[in-house]
Amino acid sequence: MRIAGATVLLTGATGGLGQDMARELAAKGARLTLSGRRPDVLEPLAKSLDARAVPADLAVRSDVERLAAECAGIDVLVANAALPSSGELLDYTPDELDRALMVNLRAPVLLARLLAPAMVGAGRGHIVLIGSLSGKAASRSTSLYNATKFGLRGFAHGFREDLHGTGVGVSLVQPGFVRDAGMFADTGAKAPAGARTVTPRQVTAGVVRAVERNLGEVNVAPPELRLLTAVAGQFPVFAARVQRLSGSADRATRDIVTAQRHRR
Repeated sequence: MRIAGATVLLTGATGGLGQDMARELAAKGARLTLSGRRPDVLEPLAKSLDARAVPADLAVRSDVERLAAECAGIDVLVANAALPSSGELLDYTPDELDRALMVNLRAPVLLARLLAPAMVGAGRGHIVLIGSLSGKAASRSTSLYNATKFGLRGFAHGFREDLHGTGVGVSLVQPGFVRDAGMFADTGAKAPAGARTVTPRQVTAGVVRAVERNLGEVNVAPPELRLLTAVAGQFPVFAARVQRLSGSADRATRDIVTAQRHRR
């Protein structure tokens, strides 16, 4: 289906990547409903794009259900909201662990469950889940984030099959390291040696391509990173050994974990 003229709910719109995504989708003619936890950021952004603002904290189940109810009848869901969830699992409190699982996995699954029936009834619609290449390859100090993104990937492909033939598509968009905006860019850390980055605009282009071509999975990353994650997915023990030998990867990981600790 076409983005131009479609009603689109975008979650995580107050983050850097979300804001860029909102602007790009609006420029392509989408009629936007934007959601995020910070009304002070959300409402000015929505006003500037002639969009609707629905503040919600996706770590709160009642907020997820309210958001779905207020957005019933939309054409496209772009589930972009997520928490970084980096660091050693043993450093997490149970409440922090629950929050990561809720925002990164349970909330997008629940939104898809609540919004899909109206799409099926209309015979048209699309659900886009923003994952990560961390959903294909595990790495040190990201076990919780890996868990949520691996889970989101499995859900996306399974739910896509459930909805096959209904006129409703499901796509998974998986960025690698994104520069200029987003979780990784916000840390100020440098990507591991040899790892190239992509732009927020490329991520949005991946979303648009996924919707308009009804693609199951779009990996937004340089070819070499897509290849490495594919190999790591098939040979995880080998990939782990290679990562342990990479000092630059360890340094980047430490910088990322330190910068993201306060966002748990």
